[in-house]
Amino acid sequence: MFSNPNTTVGRKERWAHRYAELLDAIHATTGEAHERAKQAMRDHKETQFHPETSRAALIAQAKLGYDTSVKEAGSGPVRGDKAHFEVLDGLRGTAALLVVAFHIQGITVMFDAPRLLLPHAYLAVDFFFALSGFVIGYAYDDRWDEMTTQQFLVRRLIRLHPLVVLGALLGLVSYIGDPFAGGRQNASILLVAFAFIAALLALPSAPLPNRLGDSHPLNAPAWTLLQEYVGNLAYALVLRRLSTRTLAAAAVGAGLVSAVTALSLGSYDTGWGLSNFWGAPVRLAYPFITGLLIFRLRDRLPQWELGFVPLSIVLGLAFAAPVLPAYGALKLNGLYQALCVLILFPVIIAVGRHSSGAPVTQRLCQAAGQISYPLYITHYPFVYLYMNWIAKSETAAAVPVAFALYVFTILFAVAAYRWWDLPLRSALQRRAASRMRNQANG
Repeated sequence: MFSNPNTTVGRKERWAHRYAELLDAIHATTGEAHERAKQAMRDHKETQFHPETSRAALIAQAKLGYDTSVKEAGSGPVRGDKAHFEVLDGLRGTAALLVVAFHIQGITVMFDAPRLLLPHAYLAVDFFFALSGFVIGYAYDDRWDEMTTQQFLVRRLIRLHPLVVLGALLGLVSYIGDPFAGGRQNASILLVAFAFIAALLALPSAPLPNRLGDSHPLNAPAWTLLQEYVGNLAYALVLRRLSTRTLAAAAVGAGLVSAVTALSLGSYDTGWGLSNFWGAPVRLAYPFITGLLIFRLRDRLPQWELGFVPLSIVLGLAFAAPVLPAYGALKLNGLYQALCVLILFPVIIAVGRHSSGAPVTQRLCQAAGQISYPLYITHYPFVYLYMNWIAKSETAAAVPVAFALYVFTILFAVAAYRWWDLPLRSALQRRAASRMRNQANG
């Protein structure tokens, strides 16, 4: 594994390897053990060995060897003593599977609320935002003494953007090559090109014909990725600097705005279109901040534990509840969804962060976590094709086709993860590491 330990190269490698081990220990421990690991890291940095290559370059090398993708994405097995949240991985997968089912079945009935099987499943977006806040805090809160804002943003781009690009490509092909669209998608080349360029950057664009007013008309779910970037930028510039008390106050303020929105509209069905784009940051703020707050308060919260299957059932039942009526100014549906977003989802994360399970369950959670993001960001271009097909078909014929489409999107997500996402991220990480080494030596 190492070069000759008596050579300068060997000493460099041992120093970098020890650094990575201590980094693992820091992230895997809490309380006194955490403080001892941090002190060991400080002592290690003060060792008398001063390699010819700068220490900054070795630190960059060690960090790039450290499996940050597991921490950031929650998608990988437990390695060594590093803490991991298998149940949260699995719940991300559960939410993705449920929202894909919601989109396919919803398109079948044109999102007619009384006929939806999972009428609240779009709240998976709010659940994703809360998970993201928690995972970002876990992965990065204690690393800012060794990482710049630029390095953080590069890491997040590497983690998220390869699949954004794939979703944009699929959306373009789906729009211009749809054999079932007829004349409903006759947009100018310039308008489609502008939408594609915007999609590559996860930005909104002008509406396209036959795309239901989506702010990201080539791949509708990409609006949440734009908000994910907004949340990451807010974390890097502001949220990470806030004390826990100030962060809690921000969560309360964001929660009030969120509750008013749900109670006024009767739902959180906002933020996805150009006409309601203002709702996107409203839906982001409370879950993301609260997820980060849960991580900050992890040692003070009750140590409740509940496994993957019960929590998945809770999530599924929450999404499957019927649409509730309004009584005058009181919109019970908005109240119900506010309770889910403001209370239920944070509780699920707090309970799931402690949980593990049998080896089979852990492998299931790992697999679900791995495909959750690819599934979420790549399925909708195929749903567009199904939407145009079903407009010309008998409803009875839709059931087997819808089921086949559901299975296909899962298989495609597996392929996208293995043969697009992982290779591109690995290549980008190597390139980023090379640049960091050159800058440190330069």
